[in-house]
Amino acid sequence: MAIVYDHISENKRKTALLLGAFFLLIVALGFVFSQAYGSPQILYFAIGFSIFYALISYYFSANITLSLSRAHPVERGTAPELYQLVENLCITAGLPVPKIYVIEDSALNAFATGRNPQNAVIVFTTGILQKLNKQELEGVAAHELSHVGNYDIRLMTLVVVLVGLLTLLADFFLRASFHARGGRSKNNQAQAIFMIAGIVLALLSPLIASLIQLAISRKREFLADSSGVLLTRYPEGLASALEKISQDTEPLEAANKATAHLYIENPLRNRHNGVGWFAGLFNTHPPVEERVRKLREMT
Repeated sequence: MAIVYDHISENKRKTALLLGAFFLLIVALGFVFSQAYGSPQILYFAIGFSIFYALISYYFSANITLSLSRAHPVERGTAPELYQLVENLCITAGLPVPKIYVIEDSALNAFATGRNPQNAVIVFTTGILQKLNKQELEGVAAHELSHVGNYDIRLMTLVVVLVGLLTLLADFFLRASFHARGGRSKNNQAQAIFMIAGIVLALLSPLIASLIQLAISRKREFLADSSGVLLTRYPEGLASALEKISQDTEPLEAANKATAHLYIENPLRNRHNGVGWFAGLFNTHPPVEERVRKLREMT
């Protein structure tokens, strides 16, 4: 029988490794092009620009996400049962009660966003509020609050920022390399080699970054499932909710590829579900069947 704490520890270790790979990729891209152009300032620019871009995006990403999702806030007076459910779980988890938003859509889904627990927002669709029973909805809320408590909301915000950053840097270096002077002399053979390596890395970086983002997203879902069980002490509630959500064939109109990884289950219902190890690399979420199996194995 699997132990809940084992799942949490394992996923934290793997996520740390994947996030480290992200930063190494940014440094590698800046270093290779600094060598290709014989200018260490390029590496300093890449690191400095990365920090500036990350800070700006970090502080405004939650508002952008809520706007893209067309979510609106609800008050305690208009949704007392939902507020009480979330509030009780927050007391158990030792978390401040987040703001609660609702998306007017009959599709079944939910997500959490924000910089930290003090600025967190938890979002439900009207469909999930109407079609799940209390224990299932409690399992979903516990899952999303676990994202808050585990600081997944901060991690995934940074990951999205890093993906965009790598794409921008790769595009910038590619454009610069195409406008650079050709015909390097024999004395500059090393720079020519670094230039070729830089172009290859710049072409591959956005793909590698996206794969890392998806891998981190999948690991955090497993971790939130495990942490959510610690709050409810009832794995079957979340397992049953996931089964209902996965069986819902209606796409969530407000969702897009930029925000799909935030949801408890992939909201893009018209996607092609790949089978096998390679196809699984491009999925935003782990297979529901695997998540349900792990939940029902927990003690």
